[in-house]
Amino acid sequence: MNRLILTLAVAVPAAFAATDAPAQPATPLRPVAALLARAKTLTTTTARVPLAPGDTKPNFVRALALTPKAAEPMENLFNAIVYQGAIQPEVKLAMALRIAQIYDSPYLAVHANRLMLATEGGKALVPVLGKTIVRPTSAEEMAISYADKLTRGIHAVSDEDFRLIRTRFNDNQIVELTTTTCYFNYLVRFVEATRLPVEPWALTPATAVKSKVNLPLARIGLISDDEMLAVQARVKAAPANNWNIGFANSMRAMYRSPAAASAWFAYGTASREYTAVDRALKLHISFAVSMANGCRYCSLHQVLGLRREGVDVAKLVAMAKDDSQLTPRELTATLFARKLTSTPAAITDADYDGLKKVFGEQGALEVVQQTANFAYMNRFTDGLRLPSEDEAVSVYKETYGKSFADVTSTK
Repeated sequence: MNRLILTLAVAVPAAFAATDAPAQPATPLRPVAALLARAKTLTTTTARVPLAPGDTKPNFVRALALTPKAAEPMENLFNAIVYQGAIQPEVKLAMALRIAQIYDSPYLAVHANRLMLATEGGKALVPVLGKTIVRPTSAEEMAISYADKLTRGIHAVSDEDFRLIRTRFNDNQIVELTTTTCYFNYLVRFVEATRLPVEPWALTPATAVKSKVNLPLARIGLISDDEMLAVQARVKAAPANNWNIGFANSMRAMYRSPAAASAWFAYGTASREYTAVDRALKLHISFAVSMANGCRYCSLHQVLGLRREGVDVAKLVAMAKDDSQLTPRELTATLFARKLTSTPAAITDADYDGLKKVFGEQGALEVVQQTANFAYMNRFTDGLRLPSEDEAVSVYKETYGKSFADVTSTK
């Protein structure tokens, strides 16, 4: 089932060169001070979604009032990403702050900055976020630079960049850095689409904490008890029919950072309990996002899923070129998803109202979540150049009669 791993490891770089979507424009980064100043003016903003009662939880948790079973898993996911693993929390928060700078997100900036400054190590990273990193030398600068490049384009981390980051981080740590970048790309789209107000308490300093994480000296990542137990639990809980691909390569990679992977899948499972938007339409959304980003791995998976949902081959062939075969409902979701993918802060009240008109309040939130999911997944799978499973490759070639690179290069 995974016999393509060796062959794709050689073939992928050429394919990526042909299918890369443009990276985000190299515009000047928004200064942290400017983002924090704007955050102070956003405490009375009205969210585009209902917020759960109570003001002790962050609004990105309260914003899941329409899908309440997903609220606690979202909070757990944030804590797992930031506070568990082998990378210091302040480094991961600095990565989040850089992503907020790129996407002009005061909400994400104020939360990342508040928690980052609660550590001595975090305070030392403030000057780094004031400059554009060209050739980072410290491990912390490498992490921030990695988040910057992977955020701007899912194929923007070059082979040279990857060789450089390997001089300071082992495989498990690189997966953790990737997961961190992916999560905050999810979160920035979620908070910008839903226009969350800044909590007044987020403007006050967080309680000082001392980091308990140290970068290990081992040149390789050691399989931990947590990793073994997490994989065992995931295999046991996996659905019997997983599109005939078994334990996907994306999961094989994610579980190198077991706490984050377990929390991510728990959040996904809770979110999928809500179905105001049906499975086929969610796959249309993720296909549109994956194609917009030029993501090979996820595009193949979405084609496989759409075929399993009974979508006609002729429609899928057309969808690789334009939107002419989409229904009005599919087109509404697709256009919103593309805009949220490229420019999260540009989502307007009119955009969101249009989404709610077609899908209702809960459905609109599900469209946002599905779009943000693939801001995460595209960066993880193609950012790490994961090989596609045989079944996905076979169905894609059966559908289009050619490889992903050939299809996308002739659009």
